[in-house]
Amino acid sequence: MTESRTQRRLAAILAADVVGFSRLMEVDEAGTLNALKSRRADILVPTVARHHGRVVKLMGDGVLVEFASAFDAVQCAVALQEGFGAANEGVAEARRIALRIGINLGDVIVEGSDIYGDGVNIAARLEGLAEPGGICVSAKVFAEVQGKVGATFLDAGEKVLKNIAQPLRVYKLAPGGPEQVSTPAPLPLGKPSIAVLAFQNMSGDVAQDYFADGVVEDIITALSRRRQLFVIARNSSFAYKGRAVDIKQIGRELGIRYVLEGSLRRAGDRLRITAQLIDAATGAHLWAERYDGALADVFDLQDRIAASVTGAILTTVDLAEIALAQRRPPGSLDAYDHYLRGCAWHNQWTEEASVEALWHFRRAIELDPDYAAAHAFAAQCYALRKVVSFGALNPQDVAEAERLALKAIDLGPTEDVVMTMASSAIGYVVRDVRRGLLLGERALELNPNSAHAWFIQSWNRLYAGEFDAAIEHCQRAMRLSPQDPLLFQMDVGIAHAHFSASRPAEALVWSERALSKRASNPDALIVMAASLASLGREPEAQAAFARYLLLDPHGRLEHLREAFPFLRAEHLDLWKVALRTAGMPE
Repeated sequence: MTESRTQRRLAAILAADVVGFSRLMEVDEAGTLNALKSRRADILVPTVARHHGRVVKLMGDGVLVEFASAFDAVQCAVALQEGFGAANEGVAEARRIALRIGINLGDVIVEGSDIYGDGVNIAARLEGLAEPGGICVSAKVFAEVQGKVGATFLDAGEKVLKNIAQPLRVYKLAPGGPEQVSTPAPLPLGKPSIAVLAFQNMSGDVAQDYFADGVVEDIITALSRRRQLFVIARNSSFAYKGRAVDIKQIGRELGIRYVLEGSLRRAGDRLRITAQLIDAATGAHLWAERYDGALADVFDLQDRIAASVTGAILTTVDLAEIALAQRRPPGSLDAYDHYLRGCAWHNQWTEEASVEALWHFRRAIELDPDYAAAHAFAAQCYALRKVVSFGALNPQDVAEAERLALKAIDLGPTEDVVMTMASSAIGYVVRDVRRGLLLGERALELNPNSAHAWFIQSWNRLYAGEFDAAIEHCQRAMRLSPQDPLLFQMDVGIAHAHFSASRPAEALVWSERALSKRASNPDALIVMAASLASLGREPEAQAAFARYLLLDPHGRLEHLREAFPFLRAEHLDLWKVALRTAGMPE
């Protein structure tokens, strides 16, 4: 019997309630009830009927309405807010009856005249997110009505809703006249977004326009390879060429967070190009750089600019996104926010930070089990812990790092950041250097402008005995990301490679450079101690090792094989001899 009465259908659900109803009742119970009854009879019921809706049920201060189309539901919601707003004119603020409205498009279960299911539950949760007099809609509703209603949509981000399994992207609707219609492109879930504008030709030579446009096209192509970014296509960003348009307006119209603009100037046979990255919401300048070169080297210069700008932008955007996530209250964090907070902890490069980072990455995975980058960074946390604790990982940790890395590869085989972090976990933690090298090469094929990919691959090259290649890789990473928070560790990588290549004097210089950036760096102190010992400066070597012990009292020669997974034994022996001289116990 029950089964015969139960059916499912797709419906647009509008959930609304009165803001501060309990307070209103406490102030004037009779007056509030009378006013609410009047609003229902004069505004709610006729407005719903006019927009082809069905009142499913009235619930004290709330109402649930079903529509056949999202368009009708949104139009009704706008009309309801306008009607309730007009009725509040001349009423004392403490006695005004204001609505919050949520709208969702989804599958519902129908039993008699009532409806149930996630389609209804999500509408109710959206209503709770709306501001007084406001309207919140789901991404499905937004996709159905964008460009069709006289209102402005604002992307409120991805939200974790109570009793709803997956995070949901929410849009706020601000009612307005037709002249206010503005529907920015929806931002892809969990992606910072950027538009690269046509560079301004300042040389007075129209023929140089092609070069400026070519630089921008290369930058757009390079940025597009980074799957963590949403990059506006050339045709859309070049629509602003030659127009004096406010950056904030561009941000609103394209629905993006960052804008890259620049200029080109030719003087004789020399070219000068400037570029700057701007926060589209605030107009703040986040990064700027200038590039000079000879006109004869135009194509090499173009490639260099594209690579350098891309690397710098990615680092700047990553840091800006992390800063945004850290300012959000904990209760509002979604999977992407936890991922960014994990990255912030990871960049601190300490054992305690690796624990915090791993917690955030695991939380991101709980919220989004298919989050490939979160799996990859979680695996990398074990590599970080191994680095800062001198190889002290138990077999369970190694197995978990490998599991996370392999899962990340399955989920994101075309994401460079996934391949980069997986190559670190597999090469360093699992000690499969050859497989780590293959994964690192794949990361660089996917994004040759990733500073992090070059940096991680440098360590794979180091342990494979390719020391000069390791140094070149680190230097490439530095050029791509001159403001990288891990710049001190790139110095360490070069120092390690020089020492392993039996160049202790050069290794000492680079270890000192790393320590000038971060004094409490155990990796740099190990290289310094080994280099000084190899140079015959034993008292200084022992002093450097004593500083290291303050940071990691568990360092032992027996741990070296785990800490440095060289493919060839003679490279490890070089370190053992030097560190034994520096005072490292067996």
